[in-house]
Amino acid sequence: MSRALPYPVQREIFARFQAAEPEPKGELEHVNAYTLVVAVALSAQATDAGVNKATRKLFAVADTPRKMLELGLEGVTEHIKSIGLYRNKAKNVIALSRILEEEHGGEVPSSRAALQALPGVGRKTANVVLNMWWAHPAQAVDTHIFRVGNRTRIAPGKDVDAVERAIEDHVPAEYQRHAHHWLILHGRYICTARKPKCPACPIADLCPYEDKTPAP
Repeated sequence: MSRALPYPVQREIFARFQAAEPEPKGELEHVNAYTLVVAVALSAQATDAGVNKATRKLFAVADTPRKMLELGLEGVTEHIKSIGLYRNKAKNVIALSRILEEEHGGEVPSSRAALQALPGVGRKTANVVLNMWWAHPAQAVDTHIFRVGNRTRIAPGKDVDAVERAIEDHVPAEYQRHAHHWLILHGRYICTARKPKCPACPIADLCPYEDKTPAP
């Protein structure tokens, strides 16, 4: 496994990311902590755009656990049927809403363990909620971050857990809060899986990736 880039290079990379986008935001639409949990849980193996299209109408009628339970399984299923794996996801939304209502007073907990105890909520989903809602420096590693972390050697690792640890170990502390959003956006729009946009990349001169896309 490749070694991570040295600290001074990491600092320069994230300084450039910050200069370009001082306050990066996630692209999943939500109105409160509860709708964020639901949106992120629904986003597994689905696009943010597809989830947003489905949840706009869903959250208009059910933006709390109690309202979601009142909507019921059939109602939730009908709203999200355009999303992949929608039947199982609808069951999870109802189940997690019941737990939040019965065990947490309808509130979303700020603990990773409590979040991961919710049906359909894994470590990545919990980290997204902790980062976006509670401002914790949690790193939610998706396919974009996994690719960028290894390709650029910002955070190399053989699996998502290793990449998460590499971000925590090697990215300067002052950039931890927004690190995962900068890396997601970079992977989604610049460092794409096929034919990365290297000529437009703000960190191309610092990136050790050998098969850079040449300028036209």
